[in-house]
Amino acid sequence: MKDEKPRGDPAAAAGEPAVAPAGKTRPLWPHLIGLPGLTAAAVLSAMVLPIPLAVILALFIASLTAWSAAALASRIRASEQQRCSLDAQLVQSQKLAAIGEMSAGIAHEINNPMAIIAQESDWMTHLMTLPEVTPENMAELRDSLAEIVRQVDRCKAITHNLLNFSRKMEPILQQEHLEKIMEDMVLLVEKEARLQGVAIVRDYDPELAAIETDVPLLRQVILNLLLNAFQAIPGQGAITVSTRPDGANRVAIAVADTGVGIPPENMSKIFNPFFTTKPPGVGTGLGLSMCHGIVDRLGGAITVESEAGKGSRFTVTLPR
Repeated sequence: MKDEKPRGDPAAAAGEPAVAPAGKTRPLWPHLIGLPGLTAAAVLSAMVLPIPLAVILALFIASLTAWSAAALASRIRASEQQRCSLDAQLVQSQKLAAIGEMSAGIAHEINNPMAIIAQESDWMTHLMTLPEVTPENMAELRDSLAEIVRQVDRCKAITHNLLNFSRKMEPILQQEHLEKIMEDMVLLVEKEARLQGVAIVRDYDPELAAIETDVPLLRQVILNLLLNAFQAIPGQGAITVSTRPDGANRVAIAVADTGVGIPPENMSKIFNPFFTTKPPGVGTGLGLSMCHGIVDRLGGAITVESEAGKGSRFTVTLPR
């Protein structure tokens, strides 16, 4: 026999707030039309009613106004919470998309040290099987072991940068140097860029002091700008990353490429969600839109200068 009991909401069972269906949303007309109309009618009525009745009517209208304000404030809070949740989901999904684009370069970057480790291990095994261990053999064993340690540290640095980037974190402001943040992301894409004939030129200001920012979010912005610059270069070219002060209380980072540039008719649309000139399957059109949202949350601004056929330059300014 079928169980006729209604099933519970899985979200509610998990302790998460349930989202009301679109059809159950309470209408706004009582707040925007009904209450103002009722208030106007009450004002006109108060002109002819006795004073006690006019006072009672005013108190009633005041209570309705307070209820309406509280209801609207509650709706605004719920809408803001939903927007923040969607923003967080968008950032995380874009991180995973960017990691997918980097996967080939990361695999190549890790395969190189692993091949060296395997080679050194084979050589150490050969040396250990020799009937006599000479001082020269011991020196070679030490050199091979030191090389293995270096390559392990190299793999550790690669995976550490990748985990720092992909981990979902709550926004936390911390002191960090822009050069360190940018270099972490440059190292993730530099190997793949070099294989494609694209050089990455560093132009960091060594005297720039550390700033207070959300490091994981800023990493996301820089990586997306680097990937966009890399994809905009059809053959050989260069990407220049730079940092510099921007007035007394701000700093600027820039990612410039020698790629195809942006046509003038697209300049006003590049930060729009889902706008992309890339072929299907290559881009989602969310990268620059997400960068714009993150930079805005960090109290900064992002601008672009471009000329078709000569490349583009994206500049992000942030408070110190």
